Amino acid sequence: MNSQTDQIRTYLEQGGALTPLDALNLFGCFRLGARIYDLKRAGMKIETEMIMRDGKRFARYSKAK
Repeated sequence: MNSQTDQIRTYLEQGGALTPLDALNLFGCFRLGARIYDLKRAGMKIETEMIMRDGKRFARYSKAK
């Protein structure tokens, strides 16, 4: 089985966007921010969009174009 980082990389490369809740549901990943950090350190260009919903703020990550 691929690591969470590998699964997230593949998902983003295929055009997907992830929030922390998406990452938990799809990959069982509780620390999406840490995995995104790992991918950025490995050279992947990732965009971060901050979302505000119901008074809560969270990030949605996607591959930079």
